[in-house]
Amino acid sequence: MFENLKQKQIQRWGPAYLRRLIEGRREAQAAVGTRHLLFAFCDHWEPLFAGASDERGDARVKAWSEGYPTLANGIRDADGKAPQHSFFFPGEHYRPRWLDSLASLSRQGFGEVELHLHHDGDTRESLKADVQRYVAEIASHGHMSRDSAGRPLFAFIHGNWCLANARADGRWCGVDDEIALLHELGCYADFTFPAPDNESQPSIVNTLFWPTGDVAQRRAYEHAERARVGHRPNDRMLFVTGPSGFFRKGKRLRIEASAITANDPASSERVSNWADLGATVAGRPEWVFVKMHTHGAPDAQAASLLGEPGVKMHQLLARHYNDGERWKLHYVTAREMFNVAAAAMDGKTGDPNEVRDYLLQKPPIAP
Repeated sequence: MFENLKQKQIQRWGPAYLRRLIEGRREAQAAVGTRHLLFAFCDHWEPLFAGASDERGDARVKAWSEGYPTLANGIRDADGKAPQHSFFFPGEHYRPRWLDSLASLSRQGFGEVELHLHHDGDTRESLKADVQRYVAEIASHGHMSRDSAGRPLFAFIHGNWCLANARADGRWCGVDDEIALLHELGCYADFTFPAPDNESQPSIVNTLFWPTGDVAQRRAYEHAERARVGHRPNDRMLFVTGPSGFFRKGKRLRIEASAITANDPASSERVSNWADLGATVAGRPEWVFVKMHTHGAPDAQAASLLGEPGVKMHQLLARHYNDGERWKLHYVTAREMFNVAAAAMDGKTGDPNEVRDYLLQKPPIAP
């Protein structure tokens, strides 16, 4: 047990988990009226995962194009919205036909596309060129929000978890000031973490936070302040973390790491714990942010997520968080989650459904 905890970096994030658990329960007791659970499912969506051929990638994309509307049929949140899937597409996997397929899902109201990127040995200049190219390619299909000048704005997940040159050996990145660079290029929020079994894992968990100090330094996310009502910086990107902690399954104590997989699908024990581990904006305990992740493109994962285990996850979410009195469930994209968080920081109250497009507007392709 001790070795397993050590592998999961418990010494790094355990103290923050305990602090947030106590703090969160105290805040929950102070919440007034109906609470709202904002659920974002962020997919490291890699058609070429594990070196697959383009033909295999085509089959994986087809499975999602055909399977997701079937999965979502009849499933709705408190606002009448279908489950929203945030496809974090790896720029290095770009094939125009695959982004067109995702555009079809977006037009049907099933989600949005953001940027995922694996890279290694980069310089600031080479990374900047790649991100600019990938964002332009993805946005050319109508994906991603736009600023007032028409520039694409995007959320980000780092491949191999190694944001801001996080590994001691410098692998899978190479750019210390990656956080500053991404914001410069239009990134509004990072959705990479948690990564409890990786040395990149920050000491901060179950929190919406802003990096503080010099964001150009390596692992700049280690120095941070919790998002709070009355304070919303615009010179850096927000960090959205998923649930980290413990839950009981039978007699076993298990670690929650925010990952939904074929081997570890959603269960009642897990889902019932997500609100306790969810993030909030300090001063707005009624709005609880739960960001889960997956690697949904590979065949076994897709079969689970688009099949009975996927249906069960949504049934459990409705059972635990959509009774209409204690809880209301809201399916949100990564962009919408950022917007709701920003609205909370600006002091907005009430039903978060009203602020889904608070700062960042819908992508051109969205209905």
